[in-house]
Formats: sequence, C-alpha cells, structure tokens
Amino acid sequence: MSNYTVESCKVESADRVVLHTRLFKPREDAGRADDGGGGLGVVLVHPYTVLGGCQALLRGIASELAGRGLPAVTFDMRGAGKSTGRPSLTGFAEVKDVIAVCKWACDNLSLRRILLVGSSAGAPIAGSAVDQIEQVVGYVSIGYPFGMISSILFGRHHKSILQSPKPKFFIMGTRDGFTSVKQLENKLSGAAGRVEKHLIEGAGHFQMEGPAFDAQMVSIILEFIASL
Repeated sequence: MSNYTVESCKVESADRVVLHTRLFKPREDAGRADDGGGGLGVVLVHPYTVLGGCQALLRGIASELAGRGLPAVTFDMRGAGKSTGRPSLTGFAEVKDVIAVCKWACDNLSLRRILLVGSSAGAPIAGSAVDQIEQVVGYVSIGYPFGMISSILFGRHHKSILQSPKPKFFIMGTRDGFTSVKQLENKLSGAAGRVEKHLIEGAGHFQMEGPAFDAQMVSIILEFIASL
C-alpha cells in the first residue's frame, strides 16, 4: 500500500474556468518531511498547454512529495486535460488558474504556506502569480524558458519573478535548448531577494520533464523547503 492517496476535484477560477485538480495527500501514518515550519504544501504548474502540457507530467514529482509527507497539488490549466476554457499563447490567462488553485489549497487543506513549482512554460506562469498570493513563501523553476525565441511568448512574465522579494530557486539542464547557462546567469544576476540555481550537467529541456529526473527534482525541492 502506498503512503499517500490521490483525490480529484474541480476548482473554479475567477473567470469561471473549471480546473481539473488532483490532490496528492500523505497518509496519516506517513513520515513527515521537514516542511520548514509546518503547514506547507506544494502546488505544481505544468508545461505549455499549447504543446500538450498537462498535469500528468508532474504526477511523479507530486506523488514522491506526498510519499515524503508533503501535500502536493497538480492541475490542468485551462484547455488542458479535463479543464474547460481555452489556452492562451502567452500564459497570462493561466495565471488566474494558478491563483485559484492556490486559494483553494489554502482554504481546503488548511495550508498556511505554499511552495509554487513551475515546469517549462509553467515556470513563467507560476512566477507571475508568486506575489499575487500571500501564502506563497517560495518558488522553484524547472527549465525556465529565458532564451530569446521563447521570450517572444513569455518575456513579459520575467519581471514579475525576477523582481519578487520571495526566495526563488532555478533548476536547469546545461543542454537546455531554450535557455543557455549564460542567459540564465545574466537574468539571475539582477534578480531581487534570495536567488539560487542548480545546473544538471548534460540534461536537455524535455529530458527534465521526464520521469528519470523526478527523484532528483524532489530532493532539490525538499532541500529548498527545509531552508525557507
């Protein structure tokens, strides 16, 4: 028997989009990870819906977190999976989805603190929500698309996370096809507040979305949580 359960529910955004959401919940007898002071959960934001991104890509990370004692929430943004609505090209409509799910998590799971994790295009979308949600105490990006071409779509999100005073952690493969190590370092050099990065040698952008890296992502996330 696994040491977590999975529940499905529906969350409504401010503009009445219905979001298919999954809660990965530790069992009562599961060991607790160090959540940096209690009452913390993780909300995960999936890659670009337009290219087939959906919450299933984050199931491995969410289940591992729950198995380690932390509640984790995944959801399909508008237009993905069973969620209603249509996806946007730039991800600004989806920021409302992130805010709605975080509010639901606080109201229904008795969370006082949230770590927001975004993968690929989910990283800029999550980054734009960070300072709009009081309970968010930290942010983790997996493969933030800072490169020149991807910035055509997501460049307007950059300022929100880079100027946020909240702690942030950027994970990237050294062979990421959307962002070079130099581009990442240049962006982070002017960022506000506490900023950290972790480079995974030889990993490409889409490799990092695969299950082979789930355990490593969880280890990094848990270390960051313990430091908050």
